[in-house]
Amino acid sequence: MKILTDATIGEFVEVKKNNAQSSLKERLLALGLTNGATIEVLRKGPKNNLTLFRIRGAMIALRNEESRLIEIV
Repeated sequence: MKILTDATIGEFVEVKKNNAQSSLKERLLALGLTNGATIEVLRKGPKNNLTLFRIRGAMIALRNEESRLIEIV
Protein backbone atom coordinates (compact mmCIF):
# COMPACT_ATOMS: atom_id res chain seq x y z
CA MET A 1 0.00 0.00 0.00
CA LYS A 2 1.42 3.37 -1.06
CA ILE A 3 0.23 6.57 0.60
CA LEU A 4 0.30 10.18 -0.55
CA THR A 5 3.27 11.07 1.68
CA ASP A 6 5.36 8.52 -0.29
CA ALA A 7 4.92 10.44 -3.57
CA THR A 8 7.92 12.44 -4.80
CA ILE A 9 8.06 15.96 -6.23
CA GLY A 10 6.93 16.08 -9.86
CA GLU A 11 5.11 12.76 -9.65
CA PHE A 12 1.52 12.26 -10.81
CA VAL A 13 -0.50 9.81 -8.73
CA GLU A 14 -4.10 8.61 -8.62
CA VAL A 15 -6.25 8.42 -5.48
CA LYS A 16 -7.19 4.85 -4.64
CA LYS A 17 -8.91 5.33 -1.27
CA ASN A 18 -9.63 8.07 1.27
CA ASN A 19 -9.20 6.62 4.79
CA ALA A 20 -10.05 9.82 6.71
CA GLN A 21 -12.91 9.92 9.19
CA SER A 22 -16.02 12.16 9.47
CA SER A 23 -15.45 15.89 8.95
CA LEU A 24 -11.87 15.51 7.65
CA LYS A 25 -13.09 13.01 5.05
CA GLU A 26 -15.80 15.44 3.94
CA ARG A 27 -13.25 18.26 3.71
CA LEU A 28 -10.84 16.17 1.60
CA LEU A 29 -13.68 15.07 -0.69
CA ALA A 30 -14.73 18.72 -1.13
CA LEU A 31 -11.13 19.57 -2.10
CA GLY A 32 -11.29 16.98 -4.89
CA LEU A 33 -9.59 14.00 -3.25
CA THR A 34 -12.06 11.46 -4.62
CA ASN A 35 -11.32 7.95 -5.89
CA GLY A 36 -9.65 8.14 -9.29
CA ALA A 37 -8.59 11.81 -9.00
CA THR A 38 -5.14 12.65 -10.41
CA ILE A 39 -2.78 14.53 -8.10
CA GLU A 40 0.50 16.24 -8.99
CA VAL A 41 3.07 16.70 -6.23
CA LEU A 42 4.42 20.25 -6.60
CA ARG A 43 6.76 20.84 -3.65
CA LYS A 44 7.53 20.01 -0.05
CA GLY A 45 7.39 22.63 2.69
CA PRO A 46 9.79 23.32 5.52
CA LYS A 47 10.79 20.22 7.48
CA ASN A 48 8.72 18.17 4.98
CA ASN A 49 5.63 18.69 7.16
CA LEU A 50 3.55 20.38 4.41
CA THR A 51 3.28 19.30 0.80
CA LEU A 52 1.76 21.32 -2.04
CA PHE A 53 -0.40 19.39 -4.52
CA ARG A 54 -2.30 20.27 -7.69
CA ILE A 55 -5.70 18.59 -7.58
CA ARG A 56 -8.23 19.24 -10.37
CA GLY A 57 -6.54 22.55 -11.23
CA ALA A 58 -6.33 23.87 -7.67
CA MET A 59 -3.18 24.04 -5.54
CA ILE A 60 -3.71 22.58 -2.08
CA ALA A 61 -1.29 22.17 0.84
CA LEU A 62 -1.79 19.19 3.14
CA ARG A 63 -0.02 18.23 6.35
CA ASN A 64 1.62 14.82 6.58
CA GLU A 65 -1.07 13.68 9.05
CA GLU A 66 -3.71 14.33 6.36
CA SER A 67 -1.66 12.93 3.46
CA ARG A 68 -1.09 9.64 5.31
CA LEU A 69 -4.82 8.95 5.10
CA ILE A 70 -4.87 8.88 1.28
CA GLU A 71 -3.95 5.64 -0.51
CA ILE A 72 -2.55 6.12 -4.04
CA VAL A 73 -1.66 4.13 -7.13
